[in-house]
Amino acid sequence: MRKKLKYILLLLMCISAHTVFAQYNQTTRQRPLSTRDTVKAVRQVSDDEMLDSLRKKEDNKKDSVIFNSKFIRVTNEKFLNDSTQTFAVDTGINSFENYSPLLDPRSPRIHLGSTGVSQRPLLFEPVQTIGFDVGLHALDVFTIKPQDIKYYNARVPYSVLTLYNGFGSSAEQLFKVIHTQNIKPNWNVGFNLNFNGSKGYYSTSNVLGQNVSALNAAVFTWYESKSKRYNLLANATFNNLKAPETGSVLNDTIFTSPKGTPIFKNTLAVKLPNSYENWNDKGIYIKQFYYIGRIDSLNKGKSNSKVLPTQRVAHTFNVTNGRYNYIQSDPDTYNVFPDYYFSDKRSRDSLVYTHIQNEFSYSFYLRSKSVKFVKNELKLDLGLVHDFWHYAQYVSDTTLNQYGAKYIHQDKVQNTTFQDITLKAKLSYRFSDRVGLDADFRQIAQGRDFGNYFYDAKLILAGGNRVGKIILEAYSQNSSPPLIYTDWVSNHYIFHNSFSNQKTTSLSFNYINNPLQLDIKAEYFLIANYLYFTAQTGGNDAHPAQLGNDINLLKVSIGKSLKWRNLHFDNYIVYQKTDYQSTLRTPEVYTYSNLYVNKLLFNVLQSSIGIDVRYNSQYVAPSYAVGIGQFYNGPNITFSSYPVARVYFKATLQRTNLFLMYDYANQGLSSKGYYTVNRYPQQDALLKFGVSWTFYN
Repeated sequence: MRKKLKYILLLLMCISAHTVFAQYNQTTRQRPLSTRDTVKAVRQVSDDEMLDSLRKKEDNKKDSVIFNSKFIRVTNEKFLNDSTQTFAVDTGINSFENYSPLLDPRSPRIHLGSTGVSQRPLLFEPVQTIGFDVGLHALDVFTIKPQDIKYYNARVPYSVLTLYNGFGSSAEQLFKVIHTQNIKPNWNVGFNLNFNGSKGYYSTSNVLGQNVSALNAAVFTWYESKSKRYNLLANATFNNLKAPETGSVLNDTIFTSPKGTPIFKNTLAVKLPNSYENWNDKGIYIKQFYYIGRIDSLNKGKSNSKVLPTQRVAHTFNVTNGRYNYIQSDPDTYNVFPDYYFSDKRSRDSLVYTHIQNEFSYSFYLRSKSVKFVKNELKLDLGLVHDFWHYAQYVSDTTLNQYGAKYIHQDKVQNTTFQDITLKAKLSYRFSDRVGLDADFRQIAQGRDFGNYFYDAKLILAGGNRVGKIILEAYSQNSSPPLIYTDWVSNHYIFHNSFSNQKTTSLSFNYINNPLQLDIKAEYFLIANYLYFTAQTGGNDAHPAQLGNDINLLKVSIGKSLKWRNLHFDNYIVYQKTDYQSTLRTPEVYTYSNLYVNKLLFNVLQSSIGIDVRYNSQYVAPSYAVGIGQFYNGPNITFSSYPVARVYFKATLQRTNLFLMYDYANQGLSSKGYYTVNRYPQQDALLKFGVSWTFYN
């Protein structure tokens, strides 16, 4: 039975992968670290015995060890900042069906209709960064960032092939590859490859400009010296994202037409059939740190061991070169744009930037010699960051040559170079294993963004496993306006503004109880000089604006999971209220519920069968400004709000995870379709298939 199922899965994967690569030739929120393991070892062996087994295998000798995911350890940069710690690789099916960042139950998003197009959070999610910001973030969730790279300690070669596809449709086509292995016991290398060839429903299939075409690639390495004192993290990343910007469909009655009226959605006309944005960036990231003085170890000789330094020096080097392009090859027949400044029939707008960052830091750790008992432990991190920026903007213009003939050329309309120096400090004090205090300070002391700061303090009170823990947090932030708000020149939009820094003050209370599977969080935000995009009443002249009054916002979120035998019921609800609902356009209520049953089928498949439902209350929907990638407050249109349900089956078979899901299963029951952005209809009901095949041998 197992062999038959494996052959069927292999056949489906090969057939679907062909469509992905075919689509790509025409033109990324990873799951959290977990300790799930769907394959059990025959016997428990120590780390030394595992290493001896691998050596025996290499010498073609008999080996009784069955290789499994426990031979693969994974970590990322944030787990290496204070100590060297790794985790078991995730081979489970938890949230496997939520493969896209657009499907994250706790971070819902609005978008233009399909995976790979412009998006933004549905709920209020503040950005806690300071310093220079271009202000173009519509495709951020689909990129690979250097700080998010996972690093492995793989005693055996480890590979994961993952495919997501829509049956009978090219609306969803994603393919991902991960491969890593140790070339020495203390040196690991690997790479990531992601392809996205999704098209969506509301597009003309033979128009190249309406297809998503995205490639993410990364090469990474982790080296740890034999003495455990020196670590090197390095990666090279490449993102090339092309997303259509059609200006929306012409037909506004696709969900309200009389019953029986045929509408062929895949051939619906759009306002700009050959218009798209393209993000392209590449970078090199190198982080080195060295432990000075005494080194402590926790759980030495075990898989969950930690290397704890007493002093550490570190250096981080990061260089990124990026380019944003907007391409328009059609005349603006339907007045998508408010105006044009250089060419009435085509646009070739681009922004090119280079960012070079160097960070130096020193860390001091004061703890008792008995590391098993946390008491009066002090950690202090001091750092200095130097940022070098250069950016330039270009537009396509038409002029007359000496013979009176028109010719097209690129004009450089901006060219700026500047630097910032940031001082950083982190303080962590553990009174005991139940009480801790953390503080984070960042201040730009010199440069273009002088005066920016971020001050954060956090108090952790833990009362044992059954009682749970409380996290109290407060922060204050002062950040410069992004570039697109203050100085921007393009064919259809020119902005020159002098805005004040936006200031945010926040207080939060968070209660977490893992045995009860309960988490509650209450957040209060006070926002001064709020920056946003708006337009004149009934107009499409999107432009940046700043609110003169302060915004108060209260956000309460509750997560609770219930279980009875094999039946599970996961719930997440958010309530948020602001006194400027017309400016900060978000719904007051958002809910997510997931009801599923875990079952062992055929004595082979560990499976889950369930249904999940998302819902948000009515709110005034934002509009989208083509060419600058901004969601703005346009016409006051409120769409009807309906639940969106998905029915799914997911399972794991040995080293293979799979799911079969019918997305928007309730279409036609309560609604014919729905919108999250003005004039951009969301996908219709779609049967989706996903498979992830893991290899370690």
